[in-house]
Amino acid sequence: MGSSILPDLGAEILIPVCAVIGIFFSLAQWLLVSKVKLSPGRDSGSPGNNGAGGKNGYSDYLIEEEEGLNDHNVVIKCAEIQTAISEGATSFLFTEYQYVGIFMVAFAILIFLFLGSVEGFSTKSQPCTYDKSKMCKPALATAIFSTVSFLLGAVTSVVSGFLGMKIATYANARTTLEARKGVGKAFITAFRSGAVMGFLLAANGLLVLYIAINLFKLYYGDDWGGLFEAITGYGLGGSSMALFGRVGGGIYTKAADVGADLVGKVERNIPEDDPRNPAVIADNVGDNVGDIAGMGSDLFGSYAESSCAALVVASISSFGINHELTPMLYPLIISSVGIIVCLITTLFATDFFEIKAVKEIEPSLKRQLIISTVLMTIGIGIVSWVALPSSFTIFNFGDQKAVKNWQLFLCVAVGLWAGLIIGFVTEYYTSNAYSPVQDVADSCRTGAATNVIFGLALGYKSCIIPIFAIAMSIFVSFSFAAMYGIAVAALGMLSTIATGLAIDAYGPISDNAGGIAEMAGMSHRIRERTDALDAAGNTTAAIGKGFAIGSAALVSLALFGAFVSRAAISTVDVLTPKVFIGLLVGAMLPYWFSAMTMKSVGSAALKMVEEVRRQFNTIPGLMEGTAKPDYATCVKISTDASIKEMIPPGALVMLTPLIVGIFFGVETLSGVLAGSLVSGVQIAISASNTGGAWDNAKKYIEAGASEHARTLGPKGSEPHKAAVIGDTIGDPLKDTSGPSLNILIKLMAVESLV
Repeated sequence: MGSSILPDLGAEILIPVCAVIGIFFSLAQWLLVSKVKLSPGRDSGSPGNNGAGGKNGYSDYLIEEEEGLNDHNVVIKCAEIQTAISEGATSFLFTEYQYVGIFMVAFAILIFLFLGSVEGFSTKSQPCTYDKSKMCKPALATAIFSTVSFLLGAVTSVVSGFLGMKIATYANARTTLEARKGVGKAFITAFRSGAVMGFLLAANGLLVLYIAINLFKLYYGDDWGGLFEAITGYGLGGSSMALFGRVGGGIYTKAADVGADLVGKVERNIPEDDPRNPAVIADNVGDNVGDIAGMGSDLFGSYAESSCAALVVASISSFGINHELTPMLYPLIISSVGIIVCLITTLFATDFFEIKAVKEIEPSLKRQLIISTVLMTIGIGIVSWVALPSSFTIFNFGDQKAVKNWQLFLCVAVGLWAGLIIGFVTEYYTSNAYSPVQDVADSCRTGAATNVIFGLALGYKSCIIPIFAIAMSIFVSFSFAAMYGIAVAALGMLSTIATGLAIDAYGPISDNAGGIAEMAGMSHRIRERTDALDAAGNTTAAIGKGFAIGSAALVSLALFGAFVSRAAISTVDVLTPKVFIGLLVGAMLPYWFSAMTMKSVGSAALKMVEEVRRQFNTIPGLMEGTAKPDYATCVKISTDASIKEMIPPGALVMLTPLIVGIFFGVETLSGVLAGSLVSGVQIAISASNTGGAWDNAKKYIEAGASEHARTLGPKGSEPHKAAVIGDTIGDPLKDTSGPSLNILIKLMAVESLV
């Protein structure tokens, strides 16, 4: 067999050190962002303030003087708007977490009862599942520890979402103010604050998991099978919180967005983030709550689950049986190397290359993906060579399969590159630099109906290549290393999570920056800069969703594998009626779930539209800009709607596996899981790409950057109105149903496993 080159002590030091480096790096980025002052005064661009003194300082200062922008009131106004957004987001998250907290406790008790009751709450040792000759820790212990790790995962998930939201609301106004100095400065501020979130989340997730494993080891000792089974609760906790964050946040943000767009743009003909629009604060709060807090929890969930799936399978393979610690922790070592790789990659965007023109924004973000993938491939090669024995065996449905270390390297690399392919395909279909979105924009000439038809077709078409990429990576990794291969392929896709999240969080931050510029009444030139940042942000957000969906598919398959090997089913036979009805019902679930979330957005938006209309009609002087709208009522409508509406979809996902498993047995449940995975991935990809394409088609017409775009008209023309309608339909697709579906797929699988 041979042992690994890296000693156990090395692995034990490497993982926490990388995690701590990640945390420190994100704090350093935070410090750099906080250097942008939000208090008015001569120093906002004065010489010497940015340390470069002389030339740099002066030129910045002079530009501002010419534009007459060194206005005290602009800075004060930005600060005020930022405070409003930050308070709105914080109060919503606190309300949401109160409800989620109650649910968390209830579910923790449920897990404890279900797992503890297996042996009638006995405290005796019982024979191991896989090796009857040895004695293992009692079921009660597994129940207690699974519950603990569930709570740990849930808390980590909530904290990472909350911190991400904090930094985003901290950075949005600062990005706006930096945009006065040029597009490059604003880009760096937005990107850095995204990086803060990415690194905090990746490092926290890794550190908490690592500490949990070591603490549990004190009790479990040599029983690694039991130990890592108890750890699976960590992934369940992470994802169940993400579900509520995603659904609740998605309903919140889209109710406000649709309400603001329909009344503001289509009826009243005022620009997107006009301060006269009562729903404008709620809309900007929503970007933070849905896209940042939700996305953070979601990717953290995928990350925790793929780690758990890999660890469960490894614990019953030769690593676990022979107690080889370093290869056992291989999934964690990959993630810790990923943090270092992302750190180097981030420096490429912020320090090595400076962005000078608007057209350099998207290429720079794409370069992030390529650089991190290439570096990570090298990193994985080194890790696989150092941390794995030259050959070992992997548990494969009852027997052990011999695997070489280069085969495992290929599994991870395949996942990593599949992620990159999915990212690029998504970008091709959702960026307005390419023909698909331009075709959609062109179809607006003949009204909203053709726009909708083209957009839907684009979304369906955009499934083709990602699905082949996922299928290839599943085939390669399964044929090399069975279910373990799929779990590490998912980890490979998520190994550059810090960069992925930084790119993703960048979107909502620059979106907010644009809104703040509009509300603070800044000049047209600045609004153009923030719009350019925002359009790039839309595409990157779609790329982030592509990653999340792709990894969710792999993760849930890995969890499905772990579930099947754990439930001792060697084959799932499609021809048995039990399994087949499971498949049918499972494939229906994503539709049921989407129906619930779409309808929630629709009904919440209806209330919002009525409220916005009421304010425009009853508050005198609102359209003229002499009276202030009542923002708070709109924020309250969004909050109430999303808290109330996130319960039924959540219950659907959480209760299905329990009910099916108890009443129809394990085989039907495996059918349901397979069915929901197969149909959920398709809907999720098409929904998020359709929405992203409609949004960018609208931006394409608004920006008027090319000859073609100018023929489609300025804001307010008929094609533009058609584009706005498409964008409004796409909003719940791309930000509520689509992203929540990937959580549906993973959650049911991990819950069945636990």
